[in-house]
Amino acid sequence: MNAMDEIKKALGKLSPRERTGIAMWLSESGDGGYMVAEPAVAYGAAQEPHRLSVEEYLKFEETSSVRHEYVAGEIFAMSGPSLRHNAISLNLAKAFSNHVQGGPCQAFIADIKVRLKIDAKEFFYYPDVVVACGQLNMEERYLLNPKLIVEVLSPSTESIDRREKALNYQRIASLEEYVLVAQRTQEVTFYRRGEDWEPRALTAPEAVAQFQSIELALPLARIYAGLR
Repeated sequence: MNAMDEIKKALGKLSPRERTGIAMWLSESGDGGYMVAEPAVAYGAAQEPHRLSVEEYLKFEETSSVRHEYVAGEIFAMSGPSLRHNAISLNLAKAFSNHVQGGPCQAFIADIKVRLKIDAKEFFYYPDVVVACGQLNMEERYLLNPKLIVEVLSPSTESIDRREKALNYQRIASLEEYVLVAQRTQEVTFYRRGEDWEPRALTAPEAVAQFQSIELALPLARIYAGLR
């Protein structure tokens, strides 16, 4: 057995919490370790041939017909969502929006970026659904202080959502909850700051998802309403 096989075997014996801790350590241990992006083709388009500054990216994105995420100077084109993906996102956005209406929080969907900074590197992601609270500049095109982020998993981007985004989102001081929602099966996985980001998955059809960050209980049946 070679060294890599031994490492894989050892990692397989760890708990999800321990593996997350190692991933966080690796992300902080070297230059570029924060970036574990998949090849740009995973988003349905080729990577742009040169690096952009934040200002260049924001200007480019204003006129682009395709959305791009920005990862430390590189941009990645995003493919359009499936009908199933969109339906799940809308179910969640409606439930969140109705729940927080009249309070200090607001829900946003699809076209609103989240901006974050790790050391000297900057990132812009497009969460599927996001809730932010407090004073918001409604003229801005991105959020700095999300409280809750939801990503609906797609085959082409699932590993990015589970790895890169899971690690980088945790660096946002305001974020309390990161949630992954499967498309083809009824499965919702919660990562919470108050639980050291240890994943907790719900799969039972009768289960109720507790979005603790906004104090909302939502049956899985409502999240997947209208889908077979």
